[in-house]
Amino acid sequence: MKRLITVTALLLCCISINAQDLNARVKVVAPKIQITNKRILQTLETAMKDFLNGRKWTTDVIAPNERIECNFVLNVTSWDGSSNFTGELQVQSSRPVYNSAYTTTLLNINDRDFDFSYAEGQTIDYSDQNFQSNLSSVMAFYAYMIVGMDYDSFSRYGGTPYFLKAQTVSINAQTSSYKGWKAFDNNLNRYWLAENLNNKLYNNLREFIYNYHRNGLDAMADNPSKARKYIGSLLPVLNQVDRKRLGSYFPLAFFTAKNAELVSIFSAASAQDKINAMNILSAADPANGNKYQSLSGR
Repeated sequence: MKRLITVTALLLCCISINAQDLNARVKVVAPKIQITNKRILQTLETAMKDFLNGRKWTTDVIAPNERIECNFVLNVTSWDGSSNFTGELQVQSSRPVYNSAYTTTLLNINDRDFDFSYAEGQTIDYSDQNFQSNLSSVMAFYAYMIVGMDYDSFSRYGGTPYFLKAQTVSINAQTSSYKGWKAFDNNLNRYWLAENLNNKLYNNLREFIYNYHRNGLDAMADNPSKARKYIGSLLPVLNQVDRKRLGSYFPLAFFTAKNAELVSIFSAASAQDKINAMNILSAADPANGNKYQSLSGR
């Protein structure tokens, strides 16, 4: 009996050690440039996937069926024929909604400042302590962002440790010459995404995200009407966020991920609730105003 317990404990220990956090699907494409050696794209794709899925990004033990679903699509726009690449990286993540087959998008980022070096068969090195390469730093940055957003949706400010780690990646990258890491590059880059998510000015949006998912979406299966009313009661927070620093990255990223879902939620609301939602959302997110106008029924 003791031997059985010992074997079982060892197996559980091995599972804990080997269990990873992300279920990342990676695609590398180059539709606009001529690359005769397609194999380098395939090896890059495999290397990125292994890097994202092969590391522990959290301090918790994550069961295989609980790994965070995410997609990385790298569109290579330039290649020097050797090891230097330029591209755009689309990063998406989602999480399941309680007691349903529906998954909700948490992150949907298009990073247009992605230059990096990669040689076929190269090991992608990374350290939390210093900058190793732009390829590994960008992937680590978004891995921590994905984990942070997931944790924030399940517990109030649960993503804080991971947003801090993402900011550390950004700070370490200040020594590099690559774009996207510095405050003066532009106001919609990695630097500002990390800054916003670690800035107390945006705690109300983070709290909104928790309440929206945990007490709103996760309650939809039990009582859709009540959950919709609850989400409607949260919406005024979104206007308060936008007034703090107009055009900030975190609110923009939130609406990019959520605008279609918000329209879908309130499309089944009462006429008055539709109008209320449309007015609040149009004011908070004018870039998607035409989409919210559909709630007016016109």
